[in-house]
Amino acid sequence: MELSAAIILFVIFTAVIGIAGIRLSRTADQFADLTGFGEAVVGGVLIGSINSLAGTITSITAAYQNHPELAVSNALGGILAQTTFLALADISYKKANLEHAAASYTNLMHGTLLIIMLSFIFLVTFSPEFSVMGTNPASILMIIGYTAGVRMIWKAKRRAMWIPKSTASTVEDLVLYVEDENLNKKSVAIKFFILAAIVAFSGYVVAETGIVIAAETKLSETIVGGLFTGVATALPELIVTLTAVRQGALTLAVSNIVGGNTFDALCVAFSDIAYLNGSIYHVLARSQMFIIAMTLMQVSILVMGLLDREKHGIAGIGWESFLIIVLFVGGYALIIYS
Repeated sequence: MELSAAIILFVIFTAVIGIAGIRLSRTADQFADLTGFGEAVVGGVLIGSINSLAGTITSITAAYQNHPELAVSNALGGILAQTTFLALADISYKKANLEHAAASYTNLMHGTLLIIMLSFIFLVTFSPEFSVMGTNPASILMIIGYTAGVRMIWKAKRRAMWIPKSTASTVEDLVLYVEDENLNKKSVAIKFFILAAIVAFSGYVVAETGIVIAAETKLSETIVGGLFTGVATALPELIVTLTAVRQGALTLAVSNIVGGNTFDALCVAFSDIAYLNGSIYHVLARSQMFIIAMTLMQVSILVMGLLDREKHGIAGIGWESFLIIVLFVGGYALIIYS
C-alpha cells in the first residue's frame, strides 16, 4: 500500500471509530442495564475484548510473519497507551478524580488480573526455553488463567466482599434503562454486536495502515509496535472511554480500559502460538523487557489509585493519572534516545 493511500484510510477509519464508538458507548450502557450484567462486566469483558480484536489480529499477523518484536511490542504498547488514555479521560472529567468517582470492585479485580498476567510473562522470559510444536506451554497456561480470572470477575458482582465507600462525588452504576416495547434485549444486543464489529474492523484497518505509515520512518519494531500500531489499535478504547465519561457511565469508562488491557496481555500468548520459530518469550529484546516493567508499574499505579480514591489531585486530576502520563512519556523517551 502506498503511503498516501494509507494516510487516507487511516483518517477515514479513525473517523468511523469515533462515530461508531460514540453509539457503542450508549448501546453498551443499555445492554448492561437490560441484561443485569452491569457496566463493569460489560465494559471489562465484552467491550474490552472486542475493542482489542484489532490489536490481537495485528500481533498474531506480525508473529506469523516472523516479526516477534513487533507482535509483542504492539500488545504491550496497546496496554501502555490505553492506560494513558484513562488518564486523559480523567482530565476530561472535571467534577472529581475519575478513579474516585468510578470506584468498582470488578475494576480492581481486572487490574489485579492484569498485574498477574504481566508478571507471568516476565517470569516466563527468564525461565528455560521450552516449546512443544513451536509453542511454549506457558501460553496455554496463560489462556487458562485468563479464562479462570474472567469467570471469577463475572461472579464478583453478585458476591462482592469489598464495597467502595460512597461519597458525594461517587457515580454509581445505576439502572437507567428498562425493557419496554421500544427497548428490548434482542434489539439492543444486535445493535451492540454490529457496532462492536464495525469498531473492531475499523481498528484493524487503522492498525494495518499505521504499520505502513510507521514503516516509512524506519524506526525499530519496538517503537513501531509500542507507539504507532499500539496507539492506533487502542483508538477504539479511547473513543468509547471518552464518550462513556461524557454520558456519565464512569464505571463503563474505566472497565473498558482495564478489561481491554487484560485481553491485550493475552495477545502475547496468541502471538506465541502463531510464531513458528519456537518460544516468542525468549526472543524479546532488552527494550521490550523495559516496556513490560514499565507496563507493570503503570498498572500498579492505577490499581493503587483505584484503592486510594483521591478526590482531587495534581492539576485537577488524581496523582495516579499524573504519574501514568509522566511514565508513558518518560519511558518512551528513554527507549528512543537509548
